[in-house]
Amino acid sequence: MTTPTESEPTTDPAHATELTTVPLRHWGRAVTALVALTALVGVIGSLAKNPNVHWEIVGQYLFADLVFRGLATTLWLTVAAMVLGLVLGTVIAVLRLSKNPVLAGLGSLFVWFFRGTPLLVQIIFWGYAGALYQRIMIGVPFTHITFFSVDTNSVLTPAVAALLALGLNEAAYCSEIVRAGIQSVDIGQSEAAHSLGMPPALTLRRIVLPQAMRVIIPPMGNEVINMLKMTALVSIISAHDLMSNIQDVYAQNYQVIPMLVVAGAWYLALVTLLAGPQSWLERRFGRGTAATGPGVAARLLGGLFRRPDGKESR
Repeated sequence: MTTPTESEPTTDPAHATELTTVPLRHWGRAVTALVALTALVGVIGSLAKNPNVHWEIVGQYLFADLVFRGLATTLWLTVAAMVLGLVLGTVIAVLRLSKNPVLAGLGSLFVWFFRGTPLLVQIIFWGYAGALYQRIMIGVPFTHITFFSVDTNSVLTPAVAALLALGLNEAAYCSEIVRAGIQSVDIGQSEAAHSLGMPPALTLRRIVLPQAMRVIIPPMGNEVINMLKMTALVSIISAHDLMSNIQDVYAQNYQVIPMLVVAGAWYLALVTLLAGPQSWLERRFGRGTAATGPGVAARLLGGLFRRPDGKESR
């Protein structure tokens, strides 16, 4: 048995050199956080002490019945318009990817028109469509034979007009998002499915779209949030959404700023609630493909959302 010489390294923990760990100081972060916190406290303090805000009026209307009625209309418009936009947008995306030039041209024409005209113009058009066509009729063209006829204003109520404007406009943007997601899936996936005898429709539904969701979810989540805020535009045709009811109130009491504070608070609350499911969907569909960062709640509350093993809770 040989004994270790002085030139040979020793593995004895008693003779190991102790290393002192010095944490890295991020002074820039501390200074930036201090400046930002000071500015935030200053803004909040100025608003809290500003008598022109009239916080008593804000508290009076923050949970008023008319606000909740407007919120209900805003929420169902958001959900219905997104469902219409997503379903129709998926169909248009498939049409644009079709090898049939007629179908691809129709899809491109739809996107060109509804994405190229302002949403506010579309809302006003649908709201006043009765001025263009007094009655909606179904019959034989170029004859007097009519199978169905109804007054336009009785069908295109402000709520229906708002839904059509929001849904059709959203379909143009959703189609581009879905098309980008479909094109992000490797063509070999479709070829492998076809080699197994799967028809194109089943391949799209079972193979392509589930993989495309990783690309579709983040921008689609932003579209949902954007749609929630864009519903405020339907107040121009008095669709009785949140902003419409707020405008009705400050048109009577002339308290514009307090009522806008009420509207802004509710929009912020709804957007904050929507950010959580979006983050969860992004992490779920992104599993196994790329590193996903912590969710919104985990970023805001830090260690409260970490498991005992140190990993982030999903």
